[in-house]
Amino acid sequence: MIKITRRTTEKSQKAIDSLQKARERHQSYNTPEVNAALREMFYGKCYLCENKQITLYQIEHLIPHRGNAELKYDWNNLFLACGHCNNTKLDKYEPIIDCTQENVEEKIAFQKKGYFGSDEELAFDMLDFEAATQNTVKLLQEVYYGSTPQKKMEATILRRLLRKELAEFKEYVREYQEAEKEEKEDFRCLIKQCLQDSSPFAAFKRWLIRDHKETYPELYAYIST
Repeated sequence: MIKITRRTTEKSQKAIDSLQKARERHQSYNTPEVNAALREMFYGKCYLCENKQITLYQIEHLIPHRGNAELKYDWNNLFLACGHCNNTKLDKYEPIIDCTQENVEEKIAFQKKGYFGSDEELAFDMLDFEAATQNTVKLLQEVYYGSTPQKKMEATILRRLLRKELAEFKEYVREYQEAEKEEKEDFRCLIKQCLQDSSPFAAFKRWLIRDHKETYPELYAYIST
């Protein structure tokens, strides 16, 4: 979960217009324009787990609307989520961090600790104790570990995808560290791409660099500006 800028684009304006029409006609907020704009804004990944290999996209209300039309059709209250995360959150966690307004990585440290299967653990360490931060951490823990037999299976798949992404990223960093001077730039470009907002599981990758910023100050610069 990272901060995402809610940019004003041609697609977002079309989404806002479609929401206004849908509200006036008492129709669904789930319009083609809204879906297209959310996919653009969130780079095609779930705003909670940051997975991009999604087979079921859903429109998620950050603040549950519970029939309130203002919240139901409010563009600023609509987020792109995968079915796993949306069905995990439901209306059980309120409030949570609004990742279009606040820098999540300044409030939560995203870390994978341990190695070799059973010793591995995903940690979401709170950097403040605001209610939204506490609820977001509880939600992320349920997202990545599940609370029902079905959700636990889904969470296992999610963790597997995360491990694969982090293993590849760590290998880039190792190759960068060992590369000759003329080869370093190629690996630096790969690492920079992995740290961008559009990258899957970017929060975990960025915190890996944050935790080793004294070793890789030049890589830390990519996320500290």
